[in-house]
Amino acid sequence: MLRRVKRPRVAVLLWLLAGCAAILPPIDQRTTQGPTASEFWTVRMMQQTGRSPSFEEKRHFEDEIDERIGRYLREHQDAANSTTLISFRSLRQVTVGMDKAQVEILLGAPLTVTRDPAQMQSLARHHWPEIRDKTKPDEAWSYPFGWVVYFRQSRVADITQYLPRT
Repeated sequence: MLRRVKRPRVAVLLWLLAGCAAILPPIDQRTTQGPTASEFWTVRMMQQTGRSPSFEEKRHFEDEIDERIGRYLREHQDAANSTTLISFRSLRQVTVGMDKAQVEILLGAPLTVTRDPAQMQSLARHHWPEIRDKTKPDEAWSYPFGWVVYFRQSRVADITQYLPRT
């Protein structure tokens, strides 16, 4: 015999879940490994279609990114010996040491680009003194979900993410 869940129980459960989400701290990290191409693509597809990508859509994305990565590696044969090759080709994850073209292949165009130290300081928040002194970035690209990729001489020098909890 099936039991119906009474509305007050559901309301209490939702209230508890909302309370737990409200006390979670924001995501605030400085890292050497950033987001993956798959994460960004999946979220974009869900925003565009209102549903999870189908198997065929995933396969098409995988084929497309394999082609872009293969084309890049054919045109930049020195990248085949890079320490970032596994992250780029297999994991498809932005990491310190990649060049701008690799980041753009994986994540697409940035939301914003800045070379202004004051704007980079604002994006880096409390991580700025260490980023400024150790990696000395000359440019920053911002992406959805609070990701910021910092470059020094066209190479990824640092990565941060700040995502406040709402």
